Amino acid sequence: MIKELDTIVLTHDLEEHHLKQDDVGAVLHCYPNNGFEVEFVTGEGTTAAVPTLTNADIRPIGQGEILHAREITSA
Repeated sequence: MIKELDTIVLTHDLEEHHLKQDDVGAVLHCYPNNGFEVEFVTGEGTTAAVPTLTNADIRPIGQGEILHAREITSA
């Protein structure tokens, strides 16, 4: 069960937010009916996007997973 402040992983690209599958974010808020407001930040701490997502869009990060850095592109 995903809850507020959990670290999550994006399950697919979100082109409109310049996010890619496997980008890592933090849950800011959980809405009724499985909606989540998730913040994605750059390495320097700047907010890159705060989309509202569903269970199908995210998954919990696994204990054995390692983070990977990539450059975010803007429109």
